[in-house]
Amino acid sequence: MPVGNHLPHGETAQGGPLKRELGERHIRLMALGACIGVGLFLGSAKAIEMAGPAIMLSYIIGGLAILVIMRALGEMAVHNPVAGSFSRYAQDYLGPLAGFLTGWNYWFLWLVTCVAEITAVAVYMGVWFPDVPRWIWALSALVSMGTINLIAVKAFGEFEFWFALIKIVTIIAMVVGGIGIIAFGLGNDGVALGISNLWTHGGFMPNGVQGVLMSLQMVMFAYLGVEMIGLTAGEAKNPQKTIPDAIGSVFWRILLFYVGALFVILSIYPWNEIGTQGSPFVMTFERLGIKTAAGIINFVVITAALSSCNGGIFSTGRMLYSLAQNGQAPAGFAKTSSNGVPRRALLLSMGALLLGVLLNYLVPEKVFVWVTAIATFGAIWTWVMILLAQLKFRKGLSASERAGLKYRMWLYPISSYLALAFLVLVVGLMAYFPDTRVALYVGPAFLVLLTVLFYVFKLQPAPVSQGAVQSAS
Repeated sequence: MPVGNHLPHGETAQGGPLKRELGERHIRLMALGACIGVGLFLGSAKAIEMAGPAIMLSYIIGGLAILVIMRALGEMAVHNPVAGSFSRYAQDYLGPLAGFLTGWNYWFLWLVTCVAEITAVAVYMGVWFPDVPRWIWALSALVSMGTINLIAVKAFGEFEFWFALIKIVTIIAMVVGGIGIIAFGLGNDGVALGISNLWTHGGFMPNGVQGVLMSLQMVMFAYLGVEMIGLTAGEAKNPQKTIPDAIGSVFWRILLFYVGALFVILSIYPWNEIGTQGSPFVMTFERLGIKTAAGIINFVVITAALSSCNGGIFSTGRMLYSLAQNGQAPAGFAKTSSNGVPRRALLLSMGALLLGVLLNYLVPEKVFVWVTAIATFGAIWTWVMILLAQLKFRKGLSASERAGLKYRMWLYPISSYLALAFLVLVVGLMAYFPDTRVALYVGPAFLVLLTVLFYVFKLQPAPVSQGAVQSAS
């Protein structure tokens, strides 16, 4: 397929176009909300245990890599804003197999993640309603988030906006209150705590460089979802403005909400005690005199899980829609409703999620942990494909086209190669540590299975008619 070819605004012969109804505020909040998951509210205890206070360095290093990856995605998304985003770019610039693997891998990655988030909703609702069977809450979460996605993309955007806002307001309140404790002694009889906890319990880097390296794969998995910005390109009102703005703010918001929150938590509590007495968010709010802190944080964690589920259903639906457009999934999934929603693609994803919830209760926990390892590997695969596609995309442009790019990668191509080297390092670390090595058995095996299916069923992308090709600008 010629580089740069795409269908106008998601139109296909099988159905109508996707609707460009996602505004700037939707995409900005989605970009941030996708980065803030349940793990942060539970204190990122496992990562802190590995690196100590130096976990902040891990988040900064990982955030820089994510910024480069998102910049690469943004360069392609602004030039060619299509549904399917990085799967479509992998196909156009790296070949049909790369696009097929990236699209189906990302679809399955989010199915696994959504199953985990739906289960989390059930667990946390059980805190308030211990006598209600968990499967009822899991099913309710799936049905409610699926319904929102089926209505219209604007409904999805509104719910995601408010879900993200709840998480953001909670983190800001915790950071501001925590600074009050650190600097002014709020909730501590007026005695300022200071920040000595950052270095008085074995030093800032108590487990050395190895501890920081060990935490990197967990930190990078926490960033899974930020690439969802690219999937909004086909439905953004003004992608040439909203996509760059959202990407440009990602790193600084990660710095504030992840590093800022961890700075406050690690300053107030010794790093080796975090996670042993419950959520540090709950403890901080209780220290400020908020007696209902546990209930508040439980509500916020539920909305965080629902937000991730909401975004995951959106992502799986759009990715399946894009694969169907390209002839790499049944053509019926490329059809859209009168509201511009790929309803069939969404319903299949929801059906698969229903099976996933059932399996989560039937299979042993160990097996489920192995399945989620695909998500870890899948995230890195997606980011590598984004960087490789951007390198090939840029090389395929003429001098005048390169000069006319409206959004471009910084320090090209050095930044792309450095980010790729960093991701290779993370994969190497996953192979080195026994707890994460399983991901390198399951992930590649899944890609081999997809490759076999690609060649057995001859899933080449559908040709694009010349009349459908137009300039992305």
